[in-house]
Amino acid sequence: MREPLPADMFDELCPSSLNPIRFGDKWAALVIRCLEHGPRRFSELRVPLSRVTPKVLTRSLRSLERDGLVKRTAHAGASPRVEYELTPLGHSMLGPMAIACAWTQEHWDELLDARESYDDGARLDRAG
Repeated sequence: MREPLPADMFDELCPSSLNPIRFGDKWAALVIRCLEHGPRRFSELRVPLSRVTPKVLTRSLRSLERDGLVKRTAHAGASPRVEYELTPLGHSMLGPMAIACAWTQEHWDELLDARESYDDGARLDRAG
């Protein structure tokens, strides 16, 4: 039996939301992290990715599958199920993602300050 994914794996203050280096869609890196230690069912992915709608999660998984990063396996039998797992190409993303996450953590305060400054300026521009 594999260990369940923690519900708070990606809290709202997760550095990944500030990471300016993206591939795929907004949620792709988080999905890849969820699959880092082996295959998972859709319902398992929904636990730490609770802020993602099922429709958007499905779209993200299909995109990752199309790019060759994730493999979808449908298991037939008495209780049919579908599992998603990283391909070797998907596993190769873990190293670069770790470097990007480390960079984001190192520059966390600067990123937050920049966004706050930009948003304040944009509000002033709209106000006239």
